[in-house]
Amino acid sequence: MTTEAAGSMTTTPATAGPVLDRRSLNRALLARQLLLDRHELPVLDAIEHLTGMQAQAPTPPYIGLWSRLAGFEFGELARLLTEREVVRTVLMRGTLHLVSARDALALRPLTQVIMDRNLRTANGRDLSGLDLPAVEAAARELFTEPRTDKEMRALLAARFPGGEPELLNWAARTVIPLAQIPPRGIWGKSGLATHTTLETWLGRALDTEPSLERLVLRYLAAFGPATVQDVQHWSGLTGLGQVVERLAPRLVTFADENGRVLYDLPDAPRPDPGTPAPVRLVPDFDNLTLSHADRTRIVSEEHRKRLFTVNGIIRAAVLVDGFVHGMWKHEKKRGVATVRVELFEPVSENDRTALVDEAERLLAAAYPEAGSREVEFV
Repeated sequence: MTTEAAGSMTTTPATAGPVLDRRSLNRALLARQLLLDRHELPVLDAIEHLTGMQAQAPTPPYIGLWSRLAGFEFGELARLLTEREVVRTVLMRGTLHLVSARDALALRPLTQVIMDRNLRTANGRDLSGLDLPAVEAAARELFTEPRTDKEMRALLAARFPGGEPELLNWAARTVIPLAQIPPRGIWGKSGLATHTTLETWLGRALDTEPSLERLVLRYLAAFGPATVQDVQHWSGLTGLGQVVERLAPRLVTFADENGRVLYDLPDAPRPDPGTPAPVRLVPDFDNLTLSHADRTRIVSEEHRKRLFTVNGIIRAAVLVDGFVHGMWKHEKKRGVATVRVELFEPVSENDRTALVDEAERLLAAAYPEAGSREVEFV
């Protein structure tokens, strides 16, 4: 049910609607990200509600789902991966995401323009003289079998003598929708990144009628209220203002404290800003902290600079009262499982105790075989 506290809203021009302050936006985001309460949802339904989870590293989606779902078992996500009900593939922002098979086929055609843009800029690579259609045709044939990067470099170099193997492989991976397949992505297992074509892995064709309108609506359901710039930041797509304009009759509008117009679904949750927000441990690369142009609804600019590294690593975040208050790491060495927490500012004794309890529960779920478990503050 939608609720809005009278004290949190003021009036702005009628075209924008009421003003939502930072805490109102925070609680709306947490509600839609399943972080105000742990939910009794099937894992597949949760992944689809979130429109996927960023998965640059293999393990963060497991932690992200554990933080959101009641009774989440790590083996369930591993099962979904091995049975091809979920898949790891490059989507929003040109980054690896964990999504349902259905969403992979629907979203990949929409995000190919990001890959095409990367190909045009070439990231400093010299593509002159590269017969891209020929490389794509050869790579599609080769990728019908699972291949590592090392294998693809060697196979493509044999097909295109004189070509730079690394460049050939990069170009192929840019133009062809691929799935990164198990055991990569399975909790507790390791292995080189191995790819095959998305359609081969899932046994189905890509969606021939993908919908940008549906993509924007799903973004709002998981991340709204939001600006056009927010949805473009999350997706990596441009020109979405026209899409939002077409959707406007189906949406409601608000404004943030800086006067920017926020769009939202009429019946989406917008909790009272005073709603309690429990302590949560959010994993590395979680879309919670990545999916808005203005991230102050979840992390201050000062704390963002500590959470986001210059080389593109997004550290795991500690949420206290709904906002980022620190970062954390987990590991298991020689039978000892450990969570190490670094707080950016002091928290109350109650919050510190809740944080220890949350970390201990996580270690028990993630490392049931560990001989001992420790929570350290550094």
